[in-house]
Amino acid sequence: MITERRTYRIIISGGGTGGHIYPAIAIANAWMAAHPESEILFVGAEGKMEMQKVPEAGYAIEGLKIAGLQRSLSLKNLSFPFKVWNSINRAQGILERFKPDLAVGVGGYASGPVLFAAQRRGIPTVIQEQNSYAGLTNKLLAKNARAICVAYPGMERFFPAERIHYTGNPVRSDILALEGKEDAAKTAFGLDTTRKVILILGGSLGARTINEAVAAAMAQWESNGYQVLWQTGKFYFDEMKERVGRSGLRHIHPQEFIREMDLAYAAADLVVSRAGALSVSELSLVGKPVIFIPSPNVAEDHQTKNAQTYVSAGAARMLPDGEAIAKLGSLLEQLVEDEAACRQLGNNILQLAKKNAAEEIVAVMENWIK
Repeated sequence: MITERRTYRIIISGGGTGGHIYPAIAIANAWMAAHPESEILFVGAEGKMEMQKVPEAGYAIEGLKIAGLQRSLSLKNLSFPFKVWNSINRAQGILERFKPDLAVGVGGYASGPVLFAAQRRGIPTVIQEQNSYAGLTNKLLAKNARAICVAYPGMERFFPAERIHYTGNPVRSDILALEGKEDAAKTAFGLDTTRKVILILGGSLGARTINEAVAAAMAQWESNGYQVLWQTGKFYFDEMKERVGRSGLRHIHPQEFIREMDLAYAAADLVVSRAGALSVSELSLVGKPVIFIPSPNVAEDHQTKNAQTYVSAGAARMLPDGEAIAKLGSLLEQLVEDEAACRQLGNNILQLAKKNAAEEIVAVMENWIK
């Protein structure tokens, strides 16, 4: 543990999705809580959501002109080597100016050039891998990283075992404090206090399959006495709101995006969600029964692997994306009515929670500060 008080300089790189950005911000917040004299600089990819979300969280960020390698044949791949080379050169300039004591990579486009450049300059690097199936960038960087912080057991198949730290994924601090919020949550969303609440999460942009599955089942769910708090995502909100309006249903509540996630979790009796790393980690702390519907449109099918870890531990149920429209309605009804199964799932998922993930990652970082 560091005892000296001085201005530590930390670079945190990566992003592209909330699953990378929010853990990165949580790490930064935990570091600043422990070492308030420090300076933190984020490095992201130009045009990606980190360029907005990081400044909103109060941190400086610089952008690289970098994009991912297309997994299908594409002319865009012809420019990929040049973007990587230019990004490495720009990363070297950032490192020269900022002179960090440590660089942290959370995955995503910008993480590769920054950590590669840092490793070449002898700057200690720490990797944070959110998923149960390691991303390509982190696998390449792990060889020269001082430490790898992971959220799932069994990651020795991707990384050197002696450098792995099982820390979990950092989550937003408000998720850790749900006790006593249920009544206020139901009031905030205009929910009926006598009906069970089904929380539907498909990500900020939305998930077509999940939305269609809910639309197919919502009349029966309302008839059975349930109500639905439904994050449709911005691409589908107008369509789903119109379909609910046509149906005349009074207890189906579509939302484009839910900002008060602590209240949404507090209100929920059961959750239906994609299985991205951030969602899985948050739901572990929430301790509610969950049905995961992994997205099929992700690298290495990593959402299915995330969900399967929890299913194997008796901590969640999983429904393949291709079966969701036909089966979600009946599966959810069976689970909601089985109170013993719901309690067991909630208890089991709590056993996989890592409440102090950000602080544990900070402790790892401290070990490598020169």
